[in-house]
Amino acid sequence: MKPQILFQHSPENNFLWGVDLGGTKIEAAIIDPTRLDLALYRRRIPTEQDLGYDHILLQIKKLIEEIETISGLHRPSVIGFGTPGVTDPATGKLKNSNTQCLNDHALREDLSSTLDVQAILANDANCFTLAEATLGVARGKKVVMGLILGTGVGGGVVVNGQLLEGLHGIAGEWGHNTLRGEEAPCYCGKKGCNEQVFSGPALEHFYQKQTGQLLSLSEIVHRATTGESAAQATLKRLQEKFAEAIAVPINILDPDAIVIGGGLDNIELLYIEETRQKILPYIFNNELKTPFLKPILGDSAGVFGAALLTMK
Repeated sequence: MKPQILFQHSPENNFLWGVDLGGTKIEAAIIDPTRLDLALYRRRIPTEQDLGYDHILLQIKKLIEEIETISGLHRPSVIGFGTPGVTDPATGKLKNSNTQCLNDHALREDLSSTLDVQAILANDANCFTLAEATLGVARGKKVVMGLILGTGVGGGVVVNGQLLEGLHGIAGEWGHNTLRGEEAPCYCGKKGCNEQVFSGPALEHFYQKQTGQLLSLSEIVHRATTGESAAQATLKRLQEKFAEAIAVPINILDPDAIVIGGGLDNIELLYIEETRQKILPYIFNNELKTPFLKPILGDSAGVFGAALLTMK
């Protein structure tokens, strides 16, 4: 069941505030800690990343001020933020963000200063995983891996309800594992990263190279159902490369559940038995029991996970 939105509040509650910072939109929500499935208020505005880092900070400040006005509440002392990329524990600066204007900036420090709060940051895939493991489809599972398959490829890991961030802040970042025989350059400096092989844009580019047509992945999926060979080859590539790539975290974590989000989660091919059979030769076991689950929180997951960060 998706989180509900309730436009009433009790002033004695210590509400949780979260912000989901995306490449195209920024969303804020106020969550009732006694009913974590309730978003009391939500508001979103465009990121406008083309206008640069300082503009994004101003957009976030504007959003917080707007949700204060809408709710009649004053911002708390701590706000959680889901971000593309991660904070480098050694430098305090953001790294690995595909919203590249955020990289090499002390985003946590700058948000804290701009908003006069303590900002707690986590990768957007981590926030997605935390929400689905705490409130969503993987609730009650001990070890949960969340995957983001969309314009990028990312992941997060939650164990016993606790988010794993890692020594370098990169726990779950399987999107930048590399695949054998793949040479597509990645913005991270490597070649053949998962993100450059079976993200939405990578698959669209693969189809375009075969046909000369640049189509959305949803249209390619539709064409595959009509029997078009190029579309079917594109989905075959997704299936085979996903199978090879996902075996790595399965061998390392052996998770109780894997939740797939990010847009490609609607592609049924990822869940069918044929795909599971293609994964099996790559894992160190003679059977694959791990369930692959569709998220149930929808686009709420990121902002709910961000709010949950403040419960530490």
